Amino acid sequence: MIGWIEGIQNAIEYIEDNLTEELQIIEIAEKAYVSAFHFQRIFKILCGFTVGEYIRNRRLSIAAEELSKADAKVIDVAIKYGYDSPDSFTRAFTKFHSISPSAAKGKGANLKSFARVRIKLMMEGGSMLEYKILEKAQFTVMGKVRSFDVDTSYDEIPKFWQEHIQSGDNQIVCGMYGICMDSDGKDFDYLIADNYLPWNEIPEGYETRVIPAGTWAVFPCRGALPKSLQDVNTHL
Repeated sequence: MIGWIEGIQNAIEYIEDNLTEELQIIEIAEKAYVSAFHFQRIFKILCGFTVGEYIRNRRLSIAAEELSKADAKVIDVAIKYGYDSPDSFTRAFTKFHSISPSAAKGKGANLKSFARVRIKLMMEGGSMLEYKILEKAQFTVMGKVRSFDVDTSYDEIPKFWQEHIQSGDNQIVCGMYGICMDSDGKDFDYLIADNYLPWNEIPEGYETRVIPAGTWAVFPCRGALPKSLQDVNTHL
């Protein structure tokens, strides 16, 4: 069973390494040590979409990332990802992202990300996430800070949120942000924070932190905290 899983993963790695090249199903299936017929059938059963759909969605997802950069040209990206003309690329791109390639170059454009598949004992990835790229100026937040160990943080941070809410402290800081900062590779600070309003006093037990200017990938988070935050993080 493990050998079969590794074979499928080898084929997926081959696809990922050659997304800008012409991909043939026979060559892909060879990486999994099965026939093209059986590879396509098993891939569809495991993933819920065909090999062709996976390749197309991954190309369009990465193409959007490149177009969000100011120096990327639509025609260059179209050719790079195997489209014969800008028109055919525009039709496929618009169907996938619901906006045109030229619109994707605009500031704050809403885009979709199709994650790469990783086969283990279960499948990860292949999920659709909306996102947009934004340039944000430096800003300051105020919040409650606690240090966490990376090995236990996934279980401990939700407890921090529950404690914050149950104590009524969400009336002071509602929790606009959940921010990881100052990581040394093992430990990091986590803030439940809101935007800092300099004309307000900083309550006892709270801190301010400066978030530097930068380029942000912004993913929508819907539902009750903190579960909704972890659901988004898990699918990135």
